Amino acid sequence: MIFDQKLIPGKLIRRYKRFLADVELTDGSLVIAHCTNSGSMKSCIEEGAPVYLSPAKDPKRKTRFTWEMIYLNNGWIGINTSIPNLLAFNAIKDGSIEKLKGYTFVKREVTFGDSRFDIFATNENGECFIEVKNVTYKNGKYALFPDAVTTRGKKHLETLMEANKQGMRTVMLYIVQRTDVEIFAPADQIDPDYSHTLRKAYANGVEIIPVIAEVSPEKIEIIKEIPFEL
Repeated sequence: MIFDQKLIPGKLIRRYKRFLADVELTDGSLVIAHCTNSGSMKSCIEEGAPVYLSPAKDPKRKTRFTWEMIYLNNGWIGINTSIPNLLAFNAIKDGSIEKLKGYTFVKREVTFGDSRFDIFATNENGECFIEVKNVTYKNGKYALFPDAVTTRGKKHLETLMEANKQGMRTVMLYIVQRTDVEIFAPADQIDPDYSHTLRKAYANGVEIIPVIAEVSPEKIEIIKEIPFEL
């Protein structure tokens, strides 16, 4: 995914009220940016760190900028939670995720039961529901999810299991927007219920595919799959 407009550099002053961040631009001016990440942003937030913002396309929007990424641990971390869904959609269409190659029809935001999954894909072999999660939480070599309790995420896992029972392929696709990790795992200490449900889902046929996305001010692209531990 190549950014269609030049990003604006600055440094983070503070994040507050979950969805807002004060950023000082290079000319010294202070702006308020929208933060799409509703989680704790544990291990991917540091006051004074370099950040990049994108200008809002809607002139009527209250916040003129969206916070896209932050520079920590010698690399950029993507914190815009709307990016992974777009990355996944394009990658599945292009066949650039090895385990999700071969789908001839790919659609975003499809309802099954009382849940809405991020991606639905089909080919001559059957149907597949794919739920996409943004991962930024790091602990040592591990990329962990979630970074805050997620009842919605647990519900998605339960519905994926139901779809699997009905003969559909079901996948949890974790997109890690940082390159300084090696293994994906559930964050037991943050949300043990989610972790327990993820293990149950995997045991009942739900696939787990964690991939690394390399983030830069010019583009964000999926570069490799990483192993996982449950």
